[in-house]
Amino acid sequence: MLLQQAARVRYFMSTDAKYSARASADSTEALFSPARVRTGADTVLDVLDEHNIDVVFGYPGGAIMPLHDALFNHRVRHVLMRHEAGAAFAASGYARSTGRVGVCLATSGPGATNLVTGIADAMLDNVPLVAITGQVKTALMGTDAFQEVDIASVTQAITKRNIVVRSAADIRPALEAALALAQGPCCGPVLVDMPSDVLKAAAQPPAGDSPRRRRATASAFACDDAILETVNALGSAQRPVLIVGGGARWSGAAPAFRRLCALLDAPHCCTLHGLGAAAGEDPNALGMLGMHGWSRANRAVAQADMVIALGMRFDDRVTGDPASFAAQARTIVHADIDEAEFDKIVPAHIKLHGDVRVTLERLCAALEKHEVPRFTHWAAQARSLGAALPGDDAGPAHLSATGVLDAFFEMAAHDSIVTTDVGQHQMWAAQRARPADPHAFLSSGGLGSMGFGVPAAIGAKFAHPDRAVVAIVGDGGFQMSLAELATLRRYDLPVKILLIDNRNLGMVRQWQELFYQGRYSATNLWDNPDFAAVARAYGIAAWSVDAQTGVREAMRAFLDARTPALLHALCYPGGNVYPMIPSGGSIADLIDPAAR
Repeated sequence: MLLQQAARVRYFMSTDAKYSARASADSTEALFSPARVRTGADTVLDVLDEHNIDVVFGYPGGAIMPLHDALFNHRVRHVLMRHEAGAAFAASGYARSTGRVGVCLATSGPGATNLVTGIADAMLDNVPLVAITGQVKTALMGTDAFQEVDIASVTQAITKRNIVVRSAADIRPALEAALALAQGPCCGPVLVDMPSDVLKAAAQPPAGDSPRRRRATASAFACDDAILETVNALGSAQRPVLIVGGGARWSGAAPAFRRLCALLDAPHCCTLHGLGAAAGEDPNALGMLGMHGWSRANRAVAQADMVIALGMRFDDRVTGDPASFAAQARTIVHADIDEAEFDKIVPAHIKLHGDVRVTLERLCAALEKHEVPRFTHWAAQARSLGAALPGDDAGPAHLSATGVLDAFFEMAAHDSIVTTDVGQHQMWAAQRARPADPHAFLSSGGLGSMGFGVPAAIGAKFAHPDRAVVAIVGDGGFQMSLAELATLRRYDLPVKILLIDNRNLGMVRQWQELFYQGRYSATNLWDNPDFAAVARAYGIAAWSVDAQTGVREAMRAFLDARTPALLHALCYPGGNVYPMIPSGGSIADLIDPAAR
C-alpha cells in the first residue's frame, strides 16, 4: 500500500514538473498576448511582482477565482494551503522570517472570516501582512448574497486599514497603499477586499516598465536632546538594564543593539519577540524576561536603577503588575516608533520616538563621544541572580519535555529557523532558544494563537529554502493545523515538526493546578491519535520516543532527514513551566523551584 502511495506521489510530481516546464515557456505569451484581455486580477499580480513578492499563500473559492485564474502560469507563485487560517499564518511566517510583506488570499464569506485570527495575530505582533479577499459582485453587495460577509467591517479593529476596491482602476492605488501601510513605519496587517466583477473587469496594462519598489522606511528619529539626556542618565546610573523587544526585528536593529551592549558592558534581556537581537555568545544576555522568563532577567530588572526599553510595549506578560515593574528605577527610557506606546502602561522619563535602529545608531555615536562608564561589575552581579533553568520534574519514569528541547537546541543547526505553537512548549522553547537573529524565532505573542506553528514554518521555508526550519508544537495546537501536513507533502518541503505531546492542554492545565485548586476542566487530551501514524498517512517520515534513552538517536535521524519529518515525543503529562510570575503579580511572587 505504501509503495503504491509513493508511486502515486511520484507520478503526480513528475506530471506537475512536465506541465510546469511547458507552462513556463508559454507563460509570457499567454499573459501578454494581444488576444488576451487583461483584467483587474492581472493588475493585482503586476503590483505584487513589482514589489518583489514572489509567493502568496491562499485557498481558492468563487469570488477570488478570477485572481486564481490570473495566477495560472504566473511567476508569482501561489501556495495552496489546506485552510485559510493556515494561509494567514504562513504569510505571517514568511514576513516574520524576512522582514518583508507576507500576502495571503481567500474568497468571500467563510474564506475571509477564516483569515481573521491570522490578521489579528499580525496586528498584535506588528507583522507586515496584506490579506486580499474576494467579494461578491458589486451589484450584490449589501443583499446578503451567497457567501457575502462585510469583511471590511469585521476586521476594522484588527487592521491598520482595510480597503474595498470598487473598480479595476482603483486596484493599483489600493494595493500600493496597502503594501506601504503594512511595511510601516509601524508594521501591521492591511486587508484589501475585491469584488469578483472588479477582478474580472478589463484593465489597462502598466505604462512602460514599472519600477521595483523598495521597502518603506521610517523617517522619524529621536531628537538630539532626548539622546543626550539618555547619555547623561547613563553617566549617573549604577545598575542599568537594557530590554529589547520585537521592534529590533522590524527595524533591523540587532547590529546596533549588539554595538550598544558592547559599549556599555551592561546586562540586558529581551521579550519573546526580542529573542535573537543579542549575540548568542554574549555573557551579559540574561534571557527572556516576564511571566516565564529567566529568574535572573526578572530580578535584574527589579533591582535596576535605570531601564532602557527598546522597541517593546510593556506587555502585561512582561511587566506583571505595572506599578511594581522596575520599582527601583529612577530613570526609564522608552524607544519606539509608535508614539502611542509612550506612557500607555509604564510611564517613561525619557522618550526616544523613532525607528529603533536609527535611534540606537545615534545613541551609540553619542556614547562614543562621551566618557560613559562600563557596567562590568553590575553585569556580573546580574548574571548571578539565578542562572539555572528548572526542568519539568518528569522523573525517571517519564520522558521529559525540557530534556527533549535541551537535546534539540544542542543538536540543531545554529542558523535554524524555529517556529512555535502556543502553550508550555512555547515557553520552554523560548527559555532555551539562542537564535542567530530576530528573524529566526517566530511565535504568536500578543494573540497567543494555537495552530500558528506549522503553517508559519511553511511560510518561513518558502522564504528560506536553504535553511533548516523546525516547528515546535504541542499536541493541542498541532491538531488545529493538522491538515497542513498535506501542504508539506504537496510541495515536498523539508520542514521538521517536533511534537511535545503531554496529552493535555498543558498551560491551561498548569493554571488549573496552581490557581483553580486542581479542578481540571476540559484540558485532558487522553484521546490523542498516534501522531506518527497520522504523519505517515500523509506520506511524512515520523519517529516516536517515549523514554529519555532514545531521544538523541531519534533526534539525530529527525534532524538529518531531507524530507518533511515529525518527531513525536510522548512526554510527562504533569510538567509545569517555571520560573513563573503569576498574572498581575510582581517579582515578589516569583515561583522558581531552581532557587530552592
